[in-house]
Amino acid sequence: MTPLLTKPLTTVRRAAGRGLALAIKQLTKREWERQTFGRNERPIEYRFVFEQVTHACPETVLDVGSGSTALPSLLRSCGMHVTAMDNVTDYWPGGMYNRHYHVLDDDIRAPRLSGSFDMVTCVSVLEHIVEYDRAVRGLFSLTNPGGRVVITCPYNEGGYVANAYDMPGASYGQNAPYVCQQYDRTNLDRWLEDNGAEIERQEYWRVFTGPHWTVGERLDVPQQVDSDELHQLTCLTLRKRG
Repeated sequence: MTPLLTKPLTTVRRAAGRGLALAIKQLTKREWERQTFGRNERPIEYRFVFEQVTHACPETVLDVGSGSTALPSLLRSCGMHVTAMDNVTDYWPGGMYNRHYHVLDDDIRAPRLSGSFDMVTCVSVLEHIVEYDRAVRGLFSLTNPGGRVVITCPYNEGGYVANAYDMPGASYGQNAPYVCQQYDRTNLDRWLEDNGAEIERQEYWRVFTGPHWTVGERLDVPQQVDSDELHQLTCLTLRKRG
């Protein structure tokens, strides 16, 4: 590159950088100004994920179904090498942009991603995948022997529900373009057997007053309970035998 062109190109790059920084600043300010309060299960799930990270100390982590969330960025801030993926083409027909982290467009049911990871996280994603057994196989196919798969999802020991949004008394989700399944012990036992895994940790949480996910009133303060008490959510760490 000739010296005559170097300075103009540098000026353009700097101007482009300032423009991008301004756009991001305006975006974050608009989000801050338009905040609305709402309760959800993320405090339970994110707390669980970071506890598992603390105990296992993985070097490599894959977050599956990242969407537009900041979870991959938060995991990266803990020092690990983090990869994020989501089925952008199929699940986000209007397109999806994650301003926190680069997200690969890939399908966990038949992942193209090569390599494997010490930990694979899947937070509030599996319930929306109809071919869930295939998706779980995909999770384990990307996990190192001895590694962990961390899953959070609607769950009840008493029985599987094909779509909690269709249950009588469901408090939301009736018009959602995707299903919300509630898994049970039969599902979990099959995942363990099919993928050579064992339960390292399982938590049960009561989030609603009804017997199924979304049914009844959402509790202001969710309660961690035993397996024989009313619950609609589980947090799982499954260890792949190696």
